[in-house]
Amino acid sequence: MKAKHRFILAVIVLGLLMTGPFVVTSLLVWLDMKEAERTMLTELLLSRLPVGTMMTVFGFVIGVLVLHKLFKQYVEGLLRMAETLRLMLGANRNFRVTIEGPPEVQQLAQAANDLAQQRDALMDDVDSQIATAKASVEEEKNRLAALMSELAQAVVVCNLDGRILLYNNRARLQFKALSQGPTSVAGGALIGLGRSIFSILEKSQVEHAEEVIRQRLSAGKNAIANFITTTRGGQLLRVQMVPVLIHADSHAEMSGYVLTVENITRSIEEEERRDQALHALTQGSRSAIGNIRAAVANLLDYPDMEAELRERFLRVIDDEVSKRSVVIDQTMSQFSDAIKTRWPLEDVLGIDIVAAAQRRIDDKLKLPTKTEELDDALWIKADSFSLVFAIVSLASKLQDHYEPRELRFRLTSAGRLAYLDLIWAGPAMSSETFYTWEMESMQIGSETSPLSLRDVIDRHGGEIWYEREKAAHRAFFRFVLPVAIPEIEHEQEERSRGNGRPEYYDFDLFKFEDKTIDLDRKLSDLTYTVFDTETTGLEPSNGDEIIQIGAARIVNGRLLRQETFNQILDPEIPLKPESIPIHGITEDMVRGQPTIDVVLPAFHEFCEDTVLIAHNAAFDMRFLQLKEERTGIRFTQPVLDTLLLSSVVHPNQESHKLDVILERLGITIGTRHNALEDALATGEVFLKLVKLLEDMGIVTVRQALEAAEKTYFARVKY
Repeated sequence: MKAKHRFILAVIVLGLLMTGPFVVTSLLVWLDMKEAERTMLTELLLSRLPVGTMMTVFGFVIGVLVLHKLFKQYVEGLLRMAETLRLMLGANRNFRVTIEGPPEVQQLAQAANDLAQQRDALMDDVDSQIATAKASVEEEKNRLAALMSELAQAVVVCNLDGRILLYNNRARLQFKALSQGPTSVAGGALIGLGRSIFSILEKSQVEHAEEVIRQRLSAGKNAIANFITTTRGGQLLRVQMVPVLIHADSHAEMSGYVLTVENITRSIEEEERRDQALHALTQGSRSAIGNIRAAVANLLDYPDMEAELRERFLRVIDDEVSKRSVVIDQTMSQFSDAIKTRWPLEDVLGIDIVAAAQRRIDDKLKLPTKTEELDDALWIKADSFSLVFAIVSLASKLQDHYEPRELRFRLTSAGRLAYLDLIWAGPAMSSETFYTWEMESMQIGSETSPLSLRDVIDRHGGEIWYEREKAAHRAFFRFVLPVAIPEIEHEQEERSRGNGRPEYYDFDLFKFEDKTIDLDRKLSDLTYTVFDTETTGLEPSNGDEIIQIGAARIVNGRLLRQETFNQILDPEIPLKPESIPIHGITEDMVRGQPTIDVVLPAFHEFCEDTVLIAHNAAFDMRFLQLKEERTGIRFTQPVLDTLLLSSVVHPNQESHKLDVILERLGITIGTRHNALEDALATGEVFLKLVKLLEDMGIVTVRQALEAAEKTYFARVKY
């Protein structure tokens, strides 16, 4: 029985206790009296009935007020204490019962807090012992995760249903670059834990490769399969598959597979261009050689021909040779460019190049070096060996010809270019000398290289300059090199979001069951998309629009902070000045951003095959529903609301605002009223509530939806 029903019952009992004995006694006396006595009693009571009634009503009201006060202090107070105790046992062990109410309740609250403190001490001791026992296992797991994350080749691990269990950083960046259409606009990606690999690769080809591996396993051969496939954006991928094996009953069974993926589109295109160039060269050369041979034959056969005719034949030979020379030069230039683009350049920290050059100069040349301005956060694209060799080779030539007392290094950047300067004090160098040094093969003592300085510079797609600083009476060589900052910064920003163990893998997903959304599945078994919106105002039906959508995925009970959706939109209406200080989004930030027509399909794809979660979901869903006619996008999956679920778990708490829930559950948040940050916080809230719901016997999505619909807040409409 609910608390309010018990209070109503208590009021009825109070009324019966106050009026019941009087009514029963009066009835018994009435039945024992004679008629004259009844008439006399009636006249006596009627004259005093109003006063008696008022006194009775007044006494009843006083009794109800006292009863209500006691009910609030003892019954509701104890219910709130019970909710808090369950909160301490499950979601937030650091939470404590508020010491309030009558002395007896306060003593009970203090005793509960003391027990919680003792429990925390015991749990800390147990956690410490468990952490010590798990340290070596976790170290090995993180070592594997770090190794996989930093591999230069894209690696994806899947179970037999094609669900992604692991992917490394290279795979994330590669598939994000391959994503085409609106998803790429909104920062989405085709890859994620728990997602299907068949959204990237052709299912039939993957299944065929699986069958090939099974056949090779049964035949005792090396289990490996290769195939080439195309993405929906038209990119060519070379895929290699090897099995993940488990050994049972003296034979190996396939439980999943590892895919290594390489994008070969560019290499195929380059080979095709080279083939076309060679074909054009050979086909064009045939006719040219034929014309030249005919002209030469005429000149040899008719040595006495007229001068004008001889001149025409000679002009034919000269024209054909000139044309072929131009074509050959162009072909060689294209071929040379292709060779340079194929040379592998790696992301290298600029100061590491400087340090390596300094060590070699000190070791080989015994020449002192110093540094000036160094950008220690500057990354460059470089073949570090050949670049360091080129720098030391230049230093060797300077030592042989100009005998500088010391060399200095300077490393700066300008936009997408890095400037690496080798500085010395000495006489001016002629341009002829610099050109000679640039074209000669490099040499450091007895070490030689077939490459010239110009070859190394061309390999990097850069330049080298010679300049003088007249005021300082010194000169420098400047290496102009490509920077690698954008990709590195992006990776660091992505990594900074994750805390704890890396979020690129989850081996527990080998147990994933490939099913569509089933309302009778356990809450902890499903995949979720937790999202939030920022809007121009609070009235979706009166013209307010979405200006930001933020979302993250929950897979296997983990909030994946690196698999997120975050996009600012152009609402196509002016922002309300009073709303800007709340969400911090200005007119300049929304100007030029994609509209809802572009972003909503991308968000729908991000949410595919997941249950939606939001705080005060009716508000956010109303905005999405109002765009169905315009965009043709409908969100048909179940929606769970953390506001309603909080009221299910804690019906006696006064507030279920997100800020209050975060404090109650011990969750911190970066920035409020930012769609992505609020979505991440809501995801943390949901994971805490799942445990509390299970303690109440609410374990499936259907049960959670039914319980939420019965709450008072479910009546709110927008």
